[in-house]
Amino acid sequence: MRTLAVGDIHGGLKALTQVLDRAQIAGEDKLIFLGDYVDGWSESAQVIQYLMELSKTNECIFIKGNHDVWCEEWLMQGLVNEVWYMHGGKETIESYNGFSEEQKKAHCHFFEDMLLYHVDDEKRLFVHAGFTSMHGVEREFDIRGFYFDRTLWEMALTMDRRIKKDSKFYPNRLKYYSEIYIGHTPTLNYHKYQPMNAINVWNVDTGAAFTGRLSVMDIKTKEVFQSDTLPMLYPNEMGRNK
Repeated sequence: MRTLAVGDIHGGLKALTQVLDRAQIAGEDKLIFLGDYVDGWSESAQVIQYLMELSKTNECIFIKGNHDVWCEEWLMQGLVNEVWYMHGGKETIESYNGFSEEQKKAHCHFFEDMLLYHVDDEKRLFVHAGFTSMHGVEREFDIRGFYFDRTLWEMALTMDRRIKKDSKFYPNRLKYYSEIYIGHTPTLNYHKYQPMNAINVWNVDTGAAFTGRLSVMDIKTKEVFQSDTLPMLYPNEMGRNK
């Protein structure tokens, strides 16, 4: 049995099905999705429908991302966040054309059931963006940090690797977990096209919302599977490349 971390999908159903096929997903594999299933490419509603079906055949953990929060608000209350609308929300709304109210309600429940974070038996943390509390995720002051924070990743990137874990200078945030898996900040920002590692943090968002690929990582072996670039799969669309 493998445990696989899946990066930000952003409405790219073609990339999702392609990368899961390349990873040769079996029924005993556990999939941990790091959030941002929607917004960008044209198949956000279809991604959610696919994931709902996938959860019937595989053990799946769905972490909630900031784009998922915005989409949930729209589905449940009709609220259209202006930032969301400009950054993929428009395409997500359009993807729901033809979906019945019953289907939309089922999607609402799917979003409601998403986790803000997951910690497994080996003290590995899975969260969309990060957290700020020096006492760990259980004592985070503002839950929005779980899907908006970038300071965790920025801290890990700039940290001096010579600092030992028992040093008083080692960040307390990193001591609580053996490994931390995140999305949210595309590795394309650093001109990297594979998942990135900094200290014990792994960033699996390889820019599928933009010009990158969707990545899946085996968290034990660190083997990475990737889709084609999203513009190649959706040649007549812009995604979030606007």
